[in-house]
Amino acid sequence: MNPYFAFLLLKRIKGLKFLMKDPAISKWYKALVIFGIIYLISPIDLIPFPVLGFGLLDDLAVWIFILSFLGEQLDKYQPKDYSKKYKGKKVIDDIDFEVKKENTEEKDEEDDLDE
Repeated sequence: MNPYFAFLLLKRIKGLKFLMKDPAISKWYKALVIFGIIYLISPIDLIPFPVLGFGLLDDLAVWIFILSFLGEQLDKYQPKDYSKKYKGKKVIDDIDFEVKKENTEEKDEEDDLDE
């Protein structure tokens, strides 16, 4: 297994807690996570545990599927590393803004009317 893939799965596992608390996430996605937890602790498996030590493979396969399927949503909950570039500064992230150009002629006319 690629070490990066294992690292990615571990990061996504940490995001499960935030995914379950997010009210914007579909109930179907939350149900999929709950199903995975129940399947993990359930004594009923597709491959029984004592069979040549491969009993955990089905649990692992189910969770790899769940983490891959929910990957895009789980990646949204990963912290961004601003430690070096913005150390000691306040950072506002994920804000949409638009810069509008003022019409200077109208502003000058308004100033003349005020005087």
